[in-house]
Amino acid sequence: MFKKQAMAGLGVIAVGALALAGCGSGGSGSSGADADGNITLTIATFNEFGYDALLEEYMEQNPGIKVVEKKAATSNEARDNMNTRLAAGSGLADVEAIEMDWLPELMQYSDQFVDLSSDSVTGRWPEFKTAPATTADGKLIGYGTDAGPEAVCYRADLFKQAGLPTDREEVAELLDGDWDNYFKVGKQFVDATGIPWYDSATGTYQGMLNQIENPFENDDDSVIPLESNNTIRSTYDTILDQSEDGLSAGLSQWSEDWVNAFQNDGFATMLCPPWMLGVVEGNAAGVEGWDVAPVFPGGGGNWGGSYLTVPTQGEHQEEAKALADWLTAPEQQITAFQTKGNFPSQTAALDDPALLEYSNEFFNNAPIGQIYSDMSKKIAVSPYKGTNFFAITTVVTDALTRVDVDGTDDADSSWDKALSEFRQLGIE
Repeated sequence: MFKKQAMAGLGVIAVGALALAGCGSGGSGSSGADADGNITLTIATFNEFGYDALLEEYMEQNPGIKVVEKKAATSNEARDNMNTRLAAGSGLADVEAIEMDWLPELMQYSDQFVDLSSDSVTGRWPEFKTAPATTADGKLIGYGTDAGPEAVCYRADLFKQAGLPTDREEVAELLDGDWDNYFKVGKQFVDATGIPWYDSATGTYQGMLNQIENPFENDDDSVIPLESNNTIRSTYDTILDQSEDGLSAGLSQWSEDWVNAFQNDGFATMLCPPWMLGVVEGNAAGVEGWDVAPVFPGGGGNWGGSYLTVPTQGEHQEEAKALADWLTAPEQQITAFQTKGNFPSQTAALDDPALLEYSNEFFNNAPIGQIYSDMSKKIAVSPYKGTNFFAITTVVTDALTRVDVDGTDDADSSWDKALSEFRQLGIE
């Protein structure tokens, strides 16, 4: 196996540039104070964090502070922006949201972020949320926002068309078991309707990946060579075998075609962490039939979960820290869940009746608070995600995309390209 060397994770950023940037201040992400002493804070998020109404509430509670949210369309776009502005030493927002998959690479530069430790947040999160964001000397660089216990979103009307059960509890029983059973039922559905079973190979890969304890790196951060990573190759082959058998819609998640497919009976199921619910509801507006089954192939899994950080570039670090603290408190996490489906990562929130009794009208009044609380208890594996995780998994997802979406390669030729790209990462 190879030992990691420098910084494969930050891609195009020059390591030296990032080191030289140091702890800049007064970046363009902060507007400073106006003539009356009022402060403008910026917060950079991606996809949907459910903060629109919360930020209005915060400003009402804190006269003299204006908060401006800047939303990136995707996590990758947000990551690219953060990496570029970290290297430049300026331009980051006062509060920056980061995704858990690219947190490990940022931990190498923990001096670029404010220590968020305080008595008010002690014990707020379970260890699986705080440990990845805590440095060896006890510095906490991120406040956990949400977690991503998975279930299965499905089109009950399309299930009926295929002669399959439609009630969520019966669907859960139908899909209970391993991935082979999920694919077996999918084949029955496709044969009956001609409609794809799931939206994309990469989305399915993500669900399977999150049940692997050490997908790409060992616990000591040493890299598992991709050419001898039989677990990942087997997962890759399994997904593409099913996709090529008609189960995949061949869509790239977040693409225009993927968004449009929600309006056109494009597929019957998709793997759904809670934060995906708001995306589905937005894309499928006006479409009836969506529901959530309390089941996940292989038992359980966690996909996603983000953090709020405070870069040291900002002019108003204490005010930014206070905003991040408030947004990640239990009450606000429950509000964000009720707004966009971002499931709370707060320990106290998980037992709150406001969460457990919450249902979603769009998803046939599914009791999604209870569903995801139950599904969170089925998570048995938390994959190790080291410094090189993001870079390596991107190589594999790109390989899946070439076959499933672009149609430019077969599984073997695309894997060969993935091996070449892996070697180019320079991980030794």
